[in-house]
Amino acid sequence: MSNGIVAIVGRPNVGKSTFFNRLVEKREAIEDSFSGVTRDRNYGKSDWNGKYFSVIDTGGYIVGSEDVFEKEIRKQVILAIEEADIILFLVDGEAGILPSDSELSKILYKTTKPVLLVVNKIDNVARQNNTLDFYSLGFEKVFGISAINGSGTGNLLDEVVELLPEKELQTENTLPSFAVVGKPNSGKSSFINTLLGEERYIVTSIAGTTRDSINTNYNLYGFNFDIIDTAGIRRKSKVKENVEFYSVLRSIRSIEKSDVCLILFDIEKGFDAQVQKIFWLAYRNKKGVVLLANKWDLIDKESINFKQLENEIREQMAPFTDVPILFISVLKKQRIFKAIELAIEVYKRRSNRITTHKLNDLLLPIIQKTPPPIHKGKQVKIKFCSQLITNVSNPQFLFFCNLPQYVKESYKRFLENKIRNLFDFTGVPIDIYFRKK
Repeated sequence: MSNGIVAIVGRPNVGKSTFFNRLVEKREAIEDSFSGVTRDRNYGKSDWNGKYFSVIDTGGYIVGSEDVFEKEIRKQVILAIEEADIILFLVDGEAGILPSDSELSKILYKTTKPVLLVVNKIDNVARQNNTLDFYSLGFEKVFGISAINGSGTGNLLDEVVELLPEKELQTENTLPSFAVVGKPNSGKSSFINTLLGEERYIVTSIAGTTRDSINTNYNLYGFNFDIIDTAGIRRKSKVKENVEFYSVLRSIRSIEKSDVCLILFDIEKGFDAQVQKIFWLAYRNKKGVVLLANKWDLIDKESINFKQLENEIREQMAPFTDVPILFISVLKKQRIFKAIELAIEVYKRRSNRITTHKLNDLLLPIIQKTPPPIHKGKQVKIKFCSQLITNVSNPQFLFFCNLPQYVKESYKRFLENKIRNLFDFTGVPIDIYFRKK
């Protein structure tokens, strides 16, 4: 459950990517002592005290350098500021205030969003007083932290979750929500127009035509749901440059509001890095996923190995490969309704409940035959398992054992695959936990 977007901004080499990696608890952003390493944006999920939020790691904001990417990075930082709910302005407590910090401060003064000044590299007691110098930048709330060892981050995150927007209350008649997401100009609006049988959305060859995320109620096969067209670009000034970045920012919000994501991509361009980012956003948000390879009518069927193509896509999705992949043509109206059919099936699978008796009857013999690997000379013994019934929308399974700390990630994936083989969870992220019994 997400409560908003937090953007990390600052000049190069202040530790933004290190801090991002700490928040998402994964080494996703490249860290290096050279400035300007982060050019592609990184997106992740984080949580603190039960509140979840999306995190954006931006490139280093700087003026007057010889970096050919400088202008583009500056624009993307400004876009992140506009789209975020909270901005974390990261500065270097070791180097002190530099001109680029002051320049970025002037931009942040203009926003009405909460801005928290985060003084990084306060790695020891001797540097704690360095934090005081940064009050001269004019921000009310200043936090000294160390992105490397984590000191001070608790107080900062307490403030972040306090400022996060409250989650909208769901009404009793809230309908299932399907978000159509993907890169600009991949055919999202055309897909929905074809589905609805009317020109509901403006469609042009210019990437970024869709200005806002729009919900439309729809009924198919007696199933009533909302379908969301992902926003592309809000203002014409952003259409030419920053289309990809802005698309992902808006996709974040559409994904968070949805139950199932139909991820549309151009089969000629492939399941590229940008599409993969959107795919993993959906996965980390625990949404159902259907992958739609559009413009299938443009592919020479005689020169392509269909099964090999599908396998290549699945390899890029690993380890979450149990996802429906449908090759469609919006232009030729091929398999459009089948796509919605799959989305409905995925939505229903999210609420699949397996009885404890059935789960243990089928899984325990498999576990006995292939137990967890011995770790430090000790054998992990799994005695019992059950499906958790919580308010979390994706299926979760709990395994009780003697040494949960010794269960490796590879064995968790082994159990997940067995659960997927035994029960139908295609397109649905599942979580597996181990507890001591």
